[in-house]
Amino acid sequence: MKLSALLQNTDHTYIKGGDIDVNNLVYDSRKVGAGDVFVCLKGYNVDAHKFARSAVEQGASAIVLSDPIDDLECETVVKVPDTRAALAVLSANYFGNPAKELISIAVTGTKGKTTTAAMIQSILGEAGIKTGTIGTLGIVIGDEIYKTNNTTPESFEIQQALRRMVNEGCKAFVIEASSLGLKWHRTDGVFYDYGLFTNFSNDHIGDAEHATMEEYLECKKLLFKQCRLGLINRDSQVFDSVVKDAQCELETFGFDETCDVYASNGELTRKPGFLGVSFDVNGYDSYRVNVGVPGKFNIYNALGAIAVCRHCGADKDAICRGLEKVKVKGRVEPVHVSDNFTLLIDYAHNALSMENVLTTLRKYNPNRLITMFGAGGNRPKIRRYEMGETSGRLSDLSVITEDNSRFEEVEDILADIEIGLAKTDGKYVKIPNRKDAIRYCIKNACDGDIIVLAGKGHEDYQEIKGVKYHMDERELIAEILAEK
Repeated sequence: MKLSALLQNTDHTYIKGGDIDVNNLVYDSRKVGAGDVFVCLKGYNVDAHKFARSAVEQGASAIVLSDPIDDLECETVVKVPDTRAALAVLSANYFGNPAKELISIAVTGTKGKTTTAAMIQSILGEAGIKTGTIGTLGIVIGDEIYKTNNTTPESFEIQQALRRMVNEGCKAFVIEASSLGLKWHRTDGVFYDYGLFTNFSNDHIGDAEHATMEEYLECKKLLFKQCRLGLINRDSQVFDSVVKDAQCELETFGFDETCDVYASNGELTRKPGFLGVSFDVNGYDSYRVNVGVPGKFNIYNALGAIAVCRHCGADKDAICRGLEKVKVKGRVEPVHVSDNFTLLIDYAHNALSMENVLTTLRKYNPNRLITMFGAGGNRPKIRRYEMGETSGRLSDLSVITEDNSRFEEVEDILADIEIGLAKTDGKYVKIPNRKDAIRYCIKNACDGDIIVLAGKGHEDYQEIKGVKYHMDERELIAEILAEK
């Protein structure tokens, strides 16, 4: 491949040498081989410019940099204004611009990205449009899940995933565009067909993330400078700011009748094997949907998914089927055990997330709300106290057990959780082994109970003494049912 082909559509200057043949595009100096082009990424903690000489020693033929490096003995050196922005475009060119072969959808917002992406994938799947997703759960193509380090991976991994999606027959993709993914140009290199804004609230403020809420919002708004159509939650408190600076066509969704798509008559829905919410869809059409994810706040996520999917070839039947069938792995995910009670798996692993999920489930008026959970080892003890107190206050029964004990003893962690439980009148039992705890919950369930297995969610491992052992709660449940 010619270096000039990789650099197409970038602002660049040859500092040394000129157009040459290159083998691979690399941004990790440990993976550099002969004839490769190495891009010096600048991150918050690491600046890869300091590895440029090492990359040359390993055989790199070209270096792409933004800062000068004295006496760099490389055949070709290319300067760009921002190596992160450049890597996104180089990666798109390297993989043949796969996004141009797909319907491209990006979802941003503080909450709801994972759920909304899953809803879009489910709806489009019902419409016969195979859709891949990139986000918190990893890269999902069909039944395969490829794990990633970030909600929004580096641009190279994104483009690599898109090429894989095209090769495996996908016609669309959905990416969770985090604020940091947008800030660090990971989502660059694609002009999205649709950009979706879910909501905005206080989060991600800190040294390694965003200095202020204003900067956090500005990063979210970047999506609407790189998409064709923006679908915006009209009820968001930052709506005016988002649309004011948008450089795309706009449509809205929400509860207001002025929205392009709006909801009415929302209600919680519970029946055997189903815990969700239903509402009327209005605007471009009128029909009622049942959403297989609990909580009225998920009406907004469903509306956003509808707002996008109606443009992608999904009719109302596909929308209805997709929303009713949707499952979000590890997010109040139902696992059918009995029509008499409801069993859910959720990622809630701190007091705030536990408060949110338990408060939501309380509104379904369960006979008993049973919460099974543990707490991570080698983490602040206050988290354990807070989780114990939250579950004791909101659950009818807490079942405390192990969860990534790491280098601590499980019994010590459970003792800390008991300190929080002691501040409440909540009943609890202590069962250190997680499979035994799940077995207890299932065997002692009563009609109308809602059981939440909290803390693991989409995780499929248990970390003990520095080793990650395979453990998927869905598999444990199946094994327990087989015992019966």
